[in-house]
Amino acid sequence: MAAFASAMAERLPDLLAGVEELVRCESPSEDPAAVVACAGVVAGLGTRLTGTAPEWLDGSGPATLRWRFGSGDRVLLLGHFDTVWPVGSLARHPFEVTGGRLTGPGCFDMKAGLVQLFHALSVLDDLDGVSVLLTGDEEIGSPGSRALIEAEARRTRAALVLEASEGGALKTVRKGVSGYELRIAGRAAHAGLEPERGVNTTTELAHQVLALSALADPAASTTVTPTVASSGTTRNTVPDAARLVVDVRVGSAGEQARVDRGMRRLAPVLDGASLRLSGGPNRPPLAAGASAELFGRARGHYAELGFGTLRGVAVGGGSDGNLTAGVGTPTLDGLGAVGGGAHADDEHVTVAELPRRAALVAALVDSLVREPLAGTDRVEP
Repeated sequence: MAAFASAMAERLPDLLAGVEELVRCESPSEDPAAVVACAGVVAGLGTRLTGTAPEWLDGSGPATLRWRFGSGDRVLLLGHFDTVWPVGSLARHPFEVTGGRLTGPGCFDMKAGLVQLFHALSVLDDLDGVSVLLTGDEEIGSPGSRALIEAEARRTRAALVLEASEGGALKTVRKGVSGYELRIAGRAAHAGLEPERGVNTTTELAHQVLALSALADPAASTTVTPTVASSGTTRNTVPDAARLVVDVRVGSAGEQARVDRGMRRLAPVLDGASLRLSGGPNRPPLAAGASAELFGRARGHYAELGFGTLRGVAVGGGSDGNLTAGVGTPTLDGLGAVGGGAHADDEHVTVAELPRRAALVAALVDSLVREPLAGTDRVEP
C-alpha cells in the first residue's frame, strides 16, 4: 500500500499535466464534434499510461471508449469526459494552478478523475479482470451510453465510479432521478372581450403544480420539484398552451414507482383542457447496500495508505453509478477528484488530493483483482 502512495506522490507533475491536457480540450455534451475530439485525447492518455488502446464503441451518443484487460469481469471503472461548459469557456475560466487549487472548466467534473484512473492502473502489475468504460453523454442523462453501461456492469462483479467528491467523502448513497415534461392544451380567447370562451392553460398549470407537488414525501426523502414553466403569448390573450418540467429525486425504487404512477394519473381540472405527459424514471437509486462492502474495503485501504479516516455520504445527485447499481452490481462512487464547484464558476480541484485519490483507486483495483467480490444477482433487462 505504501508503494502506491509514494508512486503517486512522485507523479504529481504528470497528474497535473494530464489534467491540463484534458481540460484544454473542451467537450460540452451538446457538441458531438468537441466530445469526439476529447475522446481522442482521452484515448491517447489511456493508451500511453496502460499500454493498451481502447475500443471505440458504437451507440447513439457521440463517443464511448472501453478498455478490457484479460477477462475484464472483476472490476469496472466508470467515468465520462463530457462537461456542461460550452466551447469558449476556457477564455473566461482558464486552466490554472494557484494556491493549491487547480481550476478550469470540467476539471472537477470530472476530467481530473480520468487522469487519476489511468495513473492508478499504470502502477499495477496485474490488470486481468479490469475493464474501463468512459462515456461522452453523462451530463445529459446518458441517453446513448446507458445500455452499454448496464451491459458492462452486468458482466463485472464491482463498479468504481470516478465522479468527483466535495470534501473527500465517497458517495455511498445516491437518490434515484426521474424527469417529466407536462404539456397542457387549452383554448385561446380575447382576455378582455370574452375570456369565458377560453380554456386558460396558466390556470390549469397552477392546478397541476399543486397536484404534482403533493406527490412529494419528505419523510421518505422524496422530492417532486416543478422547475421550468411557461404559458401564454400576450397580455390580452387567454393562453392555449403551457409547459411544465418536473424534477423528481427518490431514495428507493418503490418511491420512484409510486411517483411515476402518480404523475401518470394527473388529470385536467378545467373543462376543455388536456394533458400530455412525457418522461419517466431516468436513474434508479444507488442504495447503501450496493456500496457497503466496497466502502468497507476503501476505508481500510485509505487507512493503510496512511491517509486517515475515509467518510461516506448520501447525496441527491445522480450519476452513471446509479445505472450500475440498478442492475445489481456493487457500486462505489465519488472516487475521482477532491474539490468543489461542479458546474459553477468556482469549479476547482484540490491539488494535494490528486495523488492520494489515485493511490486509493490503485489500492482498490489491486484488491478487487486479487480478491474479487462474490457474484451477485443481476437485474435482467
